[in-house]
Formats: sequence, C-alpha cells, structure tokens
Amino acid sequence: MTEKPQGAEPGDDSAAEEAVIKAAEEAAAGGADSTAGATGEPDDLATAKRELAERTADLQRLQAEYQNYRKRVERDRLTVREIAVSNILESLIPVLDDIGRARDHGEVTGGFKSVAESLETVVAKLGLQQFGKEGEPFDPTMHEALMHSYSSEVTEDTCVQILQPGYRIGERIIRPAMVAVAEPQPGTQTTSGPDTDTAKGGEKKDQADGGSDS
Repeated sequence: MTEKPQGAEPGDDSAAEEAVIKAAEEAAAGGADSTAGATGEPDDLATAKRELAERTADLQRLQAEYQNYRKRVERDRLTVREIAVSNILESLIPVLDDIGRARDHGEVTGGFKSVAESLETVVAKLGLQQFGKEGEPFDPTMHEALMHSYSSEVTEDTCVQILQPGYRIGERIIRPAMVAVAEPQPGTQTTSGPDTDTAKGGEKKDQADGGSDS
C-alpha cells in the first residue's frame, strides 16, 4: 500500500502524485547539475586547446622534417651531378692538352680549329676553368713544381714557365698546373746591420775630418 506524503488529505491522490513527480524532477535536475560541474564546458575547452597545441606541434615538427628531407635530397642531387660532370670533364683533359699542344705548333686550323673551339666552349659552360700563368706566385695548393731554379729578378717563389695548365671546377682542383719555379737568388737581398751602419758612420767621420783639415 502506497504511503501518502505528509500534509496530504486522505483521498487526495493527485496532490501526492504531483509531489512525487516534483521530487523526481528536482533529483534529476540536481544530478544533471553535478555532472555539468564535473565535465562542464571550461574543462572541455581546455582539453580541446591542449589537443590542438599538441597537433600543431606535431604538424610543425613534421613540416620541419620534410623541409630538411627536401634540402638533403637537393644537396645530394647536386653532389651527384657535380661528381658526374667532374668525371666527364676529367676524362676530356687529355684531349684539351692535345689541342693546346697542337695550337702551340700552329696546327689548329680549318675544321679542326672549329671543333677545338666548340669543345673548349662546351667544357667552359660546364664549369671547367683553366689556370696557370707565367709570373704568378707559386702556390703549392694549385701548382706542382717540376723544375726549380734561382733568379735575381724575383723576390718570392714564382712560376716562370707553365709546362702544363691546371684545371678546376669552382674551388675544386681537378689537376694542378705543372710549372717551373724560380726562387730568389741567395744573397741578393741585403739588409742594413750594425757593421753596415758602422762603416757608413766611419765614412762620414773621415769626410768630416778631411773637411776640417782643409
């Protein structure tokens, strides 16, 4: 038998039912409020922001890795191309030497002259540079000395003859220049020392004494 709420008149079933319904609604509303307090909008927003920051950091890291990968691939591609071009140009150097010797003997004429000039133009466009001139200072990183001599006309080790030109691509030396080097003649450079100054002082003193006697 259902117990009637206090204050309800006997036989007032409608009032009792309304009271029960109201109490149930209040209980349901209280539970919803407590749930909202536990997982309300502020906590959800903070979680969303944290996850967004994590995803953004992951995306930035992935993008940086991809950029590094692209740079590495491009660098490797250029390196491979440079090595391939260097190998081809290095194999053509003996041909260029033959052309140079033929030119020195006046044999580069006619159709051979046109072919020789075309080949030299092509290798120059690919970056091959010839170096080595008479009169330039000797540099062991660029020149290979095959002959040595002494000369009073130079003040430092100087390339006085180019026996075979050198070749390079950019800063990379493919072949050093073969040169004849002249070194300064020993004893050609005189320096004023104490003995020289003393001798000069004696000469001045003798000249002064001679002047006083007259």
